[in-house]
Amino acid sequence: MNIGIALLAGLLFGIGLVISGMTDPAVVLNFLDVAGAWDPRLAMVMGGALLVTTPGFYLARKSGKTLTGAALQIPTRSDIDAPLLVGSAMFGVGWGLVGLCPGPAVVALSGGATAALGFFASMAAGMAIFSIYRKMRPVG
Repeated sequence: MNIGIALLAGLLFGIGLVISGMTDPAVVLNFLDVAGAWDPRLAMVMGGALLVTTPGFYLARKSGKTLTGAALQIPTRSDIDAPLLVGSAMFGVGWGLVGLCPGPAVVALSGGATAALGFFASMAAGMAIFSIYRKMRPVG
């Protein structure tokens, strides 16, 4: 049942990305171009996501469990360390240069957009490098 719910959530997320145009890097890049051809669609997508997730997180925290009845696991770490800062900066720079982030890149690839292939390969390489780094320097 958990796999079915995950599949349904992923499909819904992917369909939402396609409908909103977030798999088109030009939409994201134009959102970041506030002095030029600014496109507000990304702000609307983020606002819509907040409208849906805020009550969802409130209800989940209140009940203490997921929709399937499993215990709710919310991260408790709140420290800001170098890997978080470096990873955030890399994510932001990559997003700003290419106009894609992981979710839309996967959806774009599944739709046959070969332009997302370079981003996806770079993302996979970054994840592999971080995995090696974590093995060399385990967390606390």
